[in-house]
Amino acid sequence: MKIEKRDKKKEFIKLANKRVNKGIKLIQLIGNLSSKANYDYDEKQSAKIISALEFEIKTIKERFKRAKSKGGDNNFEI
Repeated sequence: MKIEKRDKKKEFIKLANKRVNKGIKLIQLIGNLSSKANYDYDEKQSAKIISALEFEIKTIKERFKRAKSKGGDNNFEI
């Protein structure tokens, strides 16, 4: 099924809003693990979590940058 350009933008906005909000909530839940009152962890474990999240954010940035350089919409806005 072919989606027209206008519909692609609507679908992008719909999915982006849903997925980003879900991602933020999940990251906040990960942040709850930092409570020393409830959990016992060491610096190496917390650094591994932070490193994994930072790696994924870097990957997302690179994917959007590549998409833009391949002729993505320069007038993009949500």
